[in-house]
Amino acid sequence: MAFTLYSLLQAALLIVNAVAVLHEEHFLRHIGWGSDQGIGGFGEEPGIKTQLMNLIRSIRTVMRVPLIAVNSIAIVLLLLFGCRYLVKIFGASKEASC
Repeated sequence: MAFTLYSLLQAALLIVNAVAVLHEEHFLRHIGWGSDQGIGGFGEEPGIKTQLMNLIRSIRTVMRVPLIAVNSIAIVLLLLFGCRYLVKIFGASKEASC
């Protein structure tokens, strides 16, 4: 399996999709990452857990509509051209797989 620009873009899209679907009540609160658990005092540096929760909330808020568009484009491209053609466009060797 070759490492191509297409596989990198596809992996990034899958990771952003995975972060976007994390639900705070159903998943994050059970592992101790709820919105009420990252409250710090005034003037304190936010910890890594608080920063990650802010990143997850930001991705869910800001990327909702763009993700719908990018996912739709990716699905249409795969339906029209197939995976092998897209791998050829973004550069790959003969042993590249989808």
